[in-house]
Amino acid sequence: MSTRIEIRKAVPEDAPAACTLLRRSIEECRQDDHRNHPEVLGPWLGNKTPATVAAWFSTPSNFALVAESEGQLVGMALLTQAGKVALCYVLPEALRCGVGRALLAALEDQARAWSITKLHLNSPAGATAFFERHGYLNAGKEKSCFGLDCDLMWKRLDERCAADEGAARKRFCNCSG
Repeated sequence: MSTRIEIRKAVPEDAPAACTLLRRSIEECRQDDHRNHPEVLGPWLGNKTPATVAAWFSTPSNFALVAESEGQLVGMALLTQAGKVALCYVLPEALRCGVGRALLAALEDQARAWSITKLHLNSPAGATAFFERHGYLNAGKEKSCFGLDCDLMWKRLDERCAADEGAARKRFCNCSG
């Protein structure tokens, strides 16, 4: 894969390629999480259709990005105005090339622009280390909407609560302000 990555806002026309990217990433990169069990993999992939992805991209309260390299979508991410990193996926052949890092940084920039001070997400166990490397704290296990045991991750985007960031046992930062 080329090292040149372009991050841009996703548009509904990206949905078919983004859907393929999501499905490949889940099927190929998250095998340790779903272990090819149909009762986990089926629900996880169930809403990964071009129509659903296009709807996510066109929802005004979502901020969706895609990463391109040589005209191919190699990553995608989605932030909600509620401060949830709902998606952050990369093609298997684009892993460890800076795509995920670039997408996550762009989502955090948008969150700051929306005055969101804390982000949260549900991470499959196999992706938790990636988010921890980027400053997210693990607040414990939580079942995802499709039944997978995930790590509830969160990150403060402001400096008001730096002293609490070492306390990863807390479900959320409870600082005032």
